[in-house]
Amino acid sequence: RGLFDTFVARTAPPLVARNRRIILEESSMAAVSARSLSLRASNPSMGAARASVRARRAVTTRAVISPVQTDAMFLGDRAANKEVSATGASLKDWKPESWTSREALQQPNYGDQDELEAVLQEISNRPPLVFAGEARSLQAQLANAAAGNAFVLFGGDCAESFKEFRSDNVRDTYRVILQMSVILMYGAGVPVVKLGRMAGQFAKPRSEDMETINGVSLPSYRGDNINSSEFTPEARRPDPERLLKAYDQSCSTLNLLRAFSNGGYASLQRVTKWNLDFMEDKERGAEYRALADKIDAALAFMAACGIDEDSPSMQSTDFFTAHEALHLGYEERLTRLDSTTEEYYGCSAHFLWCGERTRQPDGAHMEYFRGISNPIGIKISDKSDGESVVSLVKQLNPENVPGRITLISRMGAEKLREHLPRLIRAVEDAGLNVLWVTDPMHGNTVKTDSGFKTRPFERIRDEIMAFFEVHEQMGTHPGGVHLEMTGQDVTECTGGTAEVTIGDLSLRYLTHCDPRLNASQALELAFLMSSKLAGIRERGNFGNIPAR
Repeated sequence: RGLFDTFVARTAPPLVARNRRIILEESSMAAVSARSLSLRASNPSMGAARASVRARRAVTTRAVISPVQTDAMFLGDRAANKEVSATGASLKDWKPESWTSREALQQPNYGDQDELEAVLQEISNRPPLVFAGEARSLQAQLANAAAGNAFVLFGGDCAESFKEFRSDNVRDTYRVILQMSVILMYGAGVPVVKLGRMAGQFAKPRSEDMETINGVSLPSYRGDNINSSEFTPEARRPDPERLLKAYDQSCSTLNLLRAFSNGGYASLQRVTKWNLDFMEDKERGAEYRALADKIDAALAFMAACGIDEDSPSMQSTDFFTAHEALHLGYEERLTRLDSTTEEYYGCSAHFLWCGERTRQPDGAHMEYFRGISNPIGIKISDKSDGESVVSLVKQLNPENVPGRITLISRMGAEKLREHLPRLIRAVEDAGLNVLWVTDPMHGNTVKTDSGFKTRPFERIRDEIMAFFEVHEQMGTHPGGVHLEMTGQDVTECTGGTAEVTIGDLSLRYLTHCDPRLNASQALELAFLMSSKLAGIRERGNFGNIPAR
């Protein structure tokens, strides 16, 4: 168990701690197929039937794999015949390069294909950035979250940049994610799975291949791993060498994240030291300090009871990386054969997702995604229809293995209330195992009269609250949130108690792409989500862990 999971188990009342142990013991039992987890109601009215489904699922083994037995996964006939991987990938007639036979959208147009191939060959010869066992461990935790026994927090830059890369920036974003996790866990009473949009989140999809300014047309900026944002012919030329620089920066970032996670920085004993300097005099900084003091008191009590606070589980935490797998050439060359399972994993990140613009069922991206054994995400919007979403999930997870698929909704609050229920109903009625996550950022972007793109905090908050409320009404689990945020004191999103106004945007507008929440706004959201989840849990509608 990780740091925060341990803390919840050790500081909760005896009944809660006892049930946490039961859950973990169940999840470390023998592997299960998806069919034993497909306890779904067919009644579209949801209601009591879905509550019954949740209750029955609570006493079954929930994770496809466990932290104790990480290689005990799907073991059916199709796995033995290598038609389906142990984690649910569809392997029939699949190779890492099979995507090349399909139409690949959102790919840069390189002028020199020989130069591109030389760079990709160099990447093929370099070590993987992550390892297959780490991805399997993440899938176990995501399966647990899908069953309502954990909450998932994605956080990080809209797009990483070469210019802003500094160890302090990585540390500060990591630190805010840790703070948010503590807030969510302490209030909601469940473990938090932490994923950073870091160490690979460079490439961005574009609406148009070309951008025109004052009558001059140049290739669109597609992220620092492709070209540069300056509006000049040389800067906008797709440069293969940038892929190597992106790999090197990702490697350096991962080194830092691993050191922070396992070198004592993430120790709960440091919880009072995680506050950022610029947050000390702000309302959310004070609120966090008050929570940290409570945790310190709990740790002191644990020490008095003889619990070893210096054990590895109290000194470290799991932290995973995630990005949109957009540049298929780069992803293919970092796809490696795992020596343990003899199956392929995308080793550029632990978790990869596909956006709305590239998730065509017969497209190149879906062909690549169906064969990698990582847990994967699919972005969906108000324009998605239930039938196509169900079909795509089945295509990517033919044996319905838990933890394999995460559906990430991006709609805006009003559209979410209207359209998310029908998508949930379609997935539930099909008996599919998915993790539901909300992305409240992309449906709430506006442009000011002065030309700045921004996101009002209140709209972001409203979409998250709508997500929680819809799932409670439907009897399903709100599994996580996906935020574009930074540890820097930026002024890119308006509103919140930080009181960022439209006039403040020019003060510290540093993003190379879309606006991000600053640390104060991110922590404010964490407190709001924690309170909301605690209320849902008290009503018995979140998690299979008994309410306090």
